[in-house]
Amino acid sequence: MRQSTLIQNLVNYFKRNLAKGYTFESLKWALVKQGYSRALVEKAITQTHQELAEKAPVLKDKPKIKYQVIDEYDKPITINKSFFRKFFDFFRK
Repeated sequence: MRQSTLIQNLVNYFKRNLAKGYTFESLKWALVKQGYSRALVEKAITQTHQELAEKAPVLKDKPKIKYQVIDEYDKPITINKSFFRKFFDFFRK
């Protein structure tokens, strides 16, 4: 079997099992224990990363994360900043 075909088979193996929830490390060592060479497995991992990165959506804006403290009645609590916190936040900007 040609090396490029073998690598593509391993890439497909990685994609299927990553979708099932396995990690790269666990899959890598499973293949090494089955007799595949580490170099071949590493090439397949690199190619899998590249193929998955091509399909990933491009984020145009950074998401804004908001934190809010909620009391036991699910109402937001406002926390007043101390004088020193306001002072240091003023100079951070």
